[in-house]
Amino acid sequence: MEPAYIKLKEIKPVLSDYIKESQLILKQDIVPCERVIHDIRVYMKKSRAVLKLIAPQLDKEYVTTDIVSLREIGRKMCSWRETSVLRKNLRELKKEFPDLFSQLADDDKINAILKKTESVVEPAESVKNELDQINSLLRKTGYRIRFQSMNKLDPKLLLSELELTYEKAARIYLACRNNPKPEKIHELRKCAKDFLYQLYFFRPLNPSAVKSLTKKLENMIQNLGRFNDHTQLMKALDFDYSGKNRLPARVELVIRIHEKQDRYLAKIWPVAFKIFCPGQKLITLMGFKMILI
Repeated sequence: MEPAYIKLKEIKPVLSDYIKESQLILKQDIVPCERVIHDIRVYMKKSRAVLKLIAPQLDKEYVTTDIVSLREIGRKMCSWRETSVLRKNLRELKKEFPDLFSQLADDDKINAILKKTESVVEPAESVKNELDQINSLLRKTGYRIRFQSMNKLDPKLLLSELELTYEKAARIYLACRNNPKPEKIHELRKCAKDFLYQLYFFRPLNPSAVKSLTKKLENMIQNLGRFNDHTQLMKALDFDYSGKNRLPARVELVIRIHEKQDRYLAKIWPVAFKIFCPGQKLITLMGFKMILI
């Protein structure tokens, strides 16, 4: 006999683990490596998504304080990772179009991105200060979570918040499909991540359907990320390809970058349509006509 209701995953232990794991991996090295920076930024995004999910049922000041703190940690680490991502994508382009890059051998901005700095044994004073601030923010956030009661969260209200996140992402998807501006596509990526990270707690409702939806979202978000990485690369290169003195090789590189972005979009749209097509309801997407929780 099937149970009359399904219990969602407990939120507080998961949220606490995101913070604890961030603190642990941050202590692994004096200078955080690229993997550590990436993992902590993901934990921060997951934590913020969870806090948004439970926000209406908790003290507003508490939630706001933690969301701001977690966003600040991600912001501080963003610049640490950005250069390595730009370098990785530019190297891929160089490998794909060697003749083109031979024509751009003297381009200062390209060379500055491609140049890999030597391994740092001791972090700069500014980095030390930021690491101290990050550790402090994590410690204070973990402390607040520890003493915040989350035992009486209403699962129906949680589902309502998940639906709001889904509907917001669906609206942004339609706006992107109508006019795919990089800024709007970046918004879709951020909102889709919130939806993905919040969806995790609802897997017990229908494990197979939610797992399938999760895989589709992960695939879409990955390609949205690649699209955004190449947008940031073009900004970093700061090519003036509209002036009279523009170099043909510079113009071609911009076109090549746009071609890669077009391929990412070609992978994004079919998946996004299946998830966010107009008129679709979240509970239908999750494989339910009606949910008892």
